[in-house]
Amino acid sequence: MGERVGPKIYSIAAHRGFADALVAGLVPRYSHGDLGLAKLTLLLPSTRAVRTVTEAFIRYYGAEGNQGMLMPRMTVVGDLDLDEALGALLEPLGANDVPVAVDPTHRWFRLGHLLTEEMGDDAPGSATKLRLAKDIALTMDRLLVEDIGPEKLLTEKIVNLDEDLSKHWQDSLRLFARVQARWLVELAEMGALDAASRRNRLFDYASKSWRETPPETPIVAVGVTSASPALARLLKTVSELPQGAVILPDFDLSMDEQVWEELGTAGDIETADATPFQRGDAVTHPQYHLKLLLNRMGIARGEVQSWHRKGMMAASPDRTHAISSLFLPPEASKSWVDLPADKRRLSGVRIMETANPEEEAQAIALLVREAIEEPEKRVAVVTPDRGLARRVVQHLRRWNIEADDSAGRPLSQTPAGRLFLLLAEVIAERAAPVPLMALLEHPLVRFDQDRGTWLAQARAFELELRGPRPAAGLAELAAKAEKAQVTDWWSEVEAILAPLLESSDDLDMAAALSALAKAGETLCGDALWSREDGRALASFVEELRRHATDVPTQIDSADLHTVLRDAMEAVAVRPSYGGHPRVAIYGLLESRMSRANLVICAGLNEGSWPASPSTDPLLAPAVLRALGVPGADFRIGLAAHDLAGALGAPEVVLSRAQRDISGPAIPSRFLLRVQALLGADLIDKHSEKEAVRFAQALDHAEPAPLYPKPEPMPSVEQRKQRISVTALDRLRSDPYQFYASAILRLSELDGLDAEPSAAWRGIAAHEILEEWHKSQRPMSEVAGEVLQQMNAHPLMRALWQPRLMKALEWVEESIAAMDGRKPALFEEWGDMDVRGVTIFGKADRIDILDGGELAIVDYKTGGPPTGKQVEKGFALQLGTIGLMAEAGAFKKLAGNATKFEYWSLARSDKSDTGFGFVATPVLEGSKRSGIPPEDFLPKAKEYLDDALNRWILGDEPFTARLNPDANVYSTFDQLMRLDEWMGREA
Repeated sequence: MGERVGPKIYSIAAHRGFADALVAGLVPRYSHGDLGLAKLTLLLPSTRAVRTVTEAFIRYYGAEGNQGMLMPRMTVVGDLDLDEALGALLEPLGANDVPVAVDPTHRWFRLGHLLTEEMGDDAPGSATKLRLAKDIALTMDRLLVEDIGPEKLLTEKIVNLDEDLSKHWQDSLRLFARVQARWLVELAEMGALDAASRRNRLFDYASKSWRETPPETPIVAVGVTSASPALARLLKTVSELPQGAVILPDFDLSMDEQVWEELGTAGDIETADATPFQRGDAVTHPQYHLKLLLNRMGIARGEVQSWHRKGMMAASPDRTHAISSLFLPPEASKSWVDLPADKRRLSGVRIMETANPEEEAQAIALLVREAIEEPEKRVAVVTPDRGLARRVVQHLRRWNIEADDSAGRPLSQTPAGRLFLLLAEVIAERAAPVPLMALLEHPLVRFDQDRGTWLAQARAFELELRGPRPAAGLAELAAKAEKAQVTDWWSEVEAILAPLLESSDDLDMAAALSALAKAGETLCGDALWSREDGRALASFVEELRRHATDVPTQIDSADLHTVLRDAMEAVAVRPSYGGHPRVAIYGLLESRMSRANLVICAGLNEGSWPASPSTDPLLAPAVLRALGVPGADFRIGLAAHDLAGALGAPEVVLSRAQRDISGPAIPSRFLLRVQALLGADLIDKHSEKEAVRFAQALDHAEPAPLYPKPEPMPSVEQRKQRISVTALDRLRSDPYQFYASAILRLSELDGLDAEPSAAWRGIAAHEILEEWHKSQRPMSEVAGEVLQQMNAHPLMRALWQPRLMKALEWVEESIAAMDGRKPALFEEWGDMDVRGVTIFGKADRIDILDGGELAIVDYKTGGPPTGKQVEKGFALQLGTIGLMAEAGAFKKLAGNATKFEYWSLARSDKSDTGFGFVATPVLEGSKRSGIPPEDFLPKAKEYLDDALNRWILGDEPFTARLNPDANVYSTFDQLMRLDEWMGREA
């Protein structure tokens, strides 16, 4: 056994630049001999840290003029609880007796099975169940990282605590304990361990082995801050090796001992019954987790030494002292009052505040653009807000600057992942219009195979598909394709999608994944798998399918999309490298140990940096505290440490937006501390205003001139149009709408999967009445058939159909009760010629009265026009139909029209069924507005001639909103740019 020495623990201050300072010290210390650094083993916290240190070595040797080097061996000892990639686990030779680790996906599916068995009939749907299984797995890992076995859940302390918990927490704790116990039995039968347990075993094995036989080559733990007990034991062993050392990032050696004590116990307890984490502990302090690590290592703070080198991009030493003052705990913060200005000044640190995330991203992009104009200057943008990071990337492309977002994007938000999810959504919603068209028009579909032709046919099909949702499945869609004249194209689509929709509601996960992959490849070819997101998707699908085969997993077809989306959220897709060499965009994990000349810390709002603490969904905070697990606020301290490390750069910009997508945003508590430390007299000197001003001015344009009220003047030939009786009303009330619809031939497109509009409901009611009049069958029977043929929207069937049936029942009873009056014509088209202009329209119903006169009836699903609208000539439909009837426009009958009625299907207190009433536009009885009966048709003729004289046969402009008092549709408001001139006409 080699001779053991005292612990060698070092700290690299924030201002020195961790990775560069590390390399500057490692090279002279360990590069002697033929192999030099190749003998050195570095233990690093993450695969990202490996890349950061590698780049620092390259920079160092490049500055020295060396052409080549042998790199040290780098091993990742990541932290499961921080969601970091483990990389290759530390596997000491001779540790073969440590059982293998069970695959996390296998465990996820098995926990889902165990939940089904434990919860029985109370088990939730497959998506919720698998989400709960993932929560159980995360909680198990959280406990295992802290060396907390399941037996501790049964201790007297936890059992007594359970009685004081609410029923929700009691049920969660018991369910977790039962599922974990059954899982551990299965693990023992497999001869395997959870990954976190196996990692702890390997760490302990390495600690024991190295204590007994110290390695002949140096081992240095670098940047590892995880305070898990097993890793703390390993780090202590490494620190005591003859050629070992532990190097901590941003450990504050300048902190007063009194302040250090104010951080709290940090796991340092004297009695077995004491709680490792006290309520008064300053868990949100950036040094708290380092104190916890030292306590678990059994190392006194005084044993930590300062690293002897600094990096190429080191800042002033005053910065570290300022950072220490910035994050003082509550009592110690009182000293700010007595701090002189020179101790509060954060030289090189600027605060930037913008109005919204878009302006923030633009200002950040400008700062980056300005910085890289200086040769060799490196810039890093650090933010936990992935949306903001993507905005910055896009803005930088304005200047052809490609910046890599090293944190990547969730697989679910990439093109390949989105297409795969759309296929699952098509299954879940049985080919509903929105996911179906999103799938068929996805950018990867037919990427290399005549995509233009494919899109043209897909868009033609989409036009026919717009409107309320058709019946579920592919059968109804064939008729839409035939109407769109894309039958051959649809046959190809149907052949691809039919296998996905043939399955039952209960799917086999492995078979479903195979079917999705096959359909996706048929639609996209190699384009689905060829890019980095496609490769990540291929690995994801294969991993999931393999374990779903080993652990047969059934899933509801409606939940498939949700399950896959949740699983994809955990898969980060990082860009292929090749971006700008001096620009980097990091998440918080990726930014650790990195350094740049200018660091922009962006998104400094509460809920973003730091993120909102999330409570464990299964174990109550009191249970976790009793077990000795750091609480939810512990991560705030980690986020504070990330900011403290970033603040060590020579130049730092702290950025936030006053608003986010949900409304006003609260500044980060860290930013508020910076502002408080600076004080009112220094804040203005540390404000970054130029970048914000330039961002606001970058896309500035002169105000557009006021848009006048539209008054189009079509030619004589364009004016001569056939006019429908409904368009005549539109012509007099708003000539521009007539111009847009009748002359420009523009019409409003329905949305995909649209809710039934008033017009759609009117069409349904008219079709029912027409069929009932013609067939004389019971109204309820006819209505059921028509609504079935129209594939009535579920909302319509639930809410509107009962009301419609009551109104139709009123129509049926009212017609049956008519005496001396007989319906003679239903839903009949007719036309007449007036001065060379064809007037056409559809009569809803015309009755013959006893004397042979005609009664003109118009059905309304809503309220009828008012008498004042009729008087002003904005509701001429009944009068124009009357003129057409008298002119013989309807071949089956002719006569004098003397009665005019609106039969409304709206609610009415006077109706026996509660719906339906009759109104008339003529002035009769007690009415105060309307046109006298004898003047009604002459007045309608007068208004008709006036419209023809002014617009159709005349030269008057088709002025927008000519009659503001008229009730008009808003279909063309955007086209006429109504909001730009309404109210400013004078």
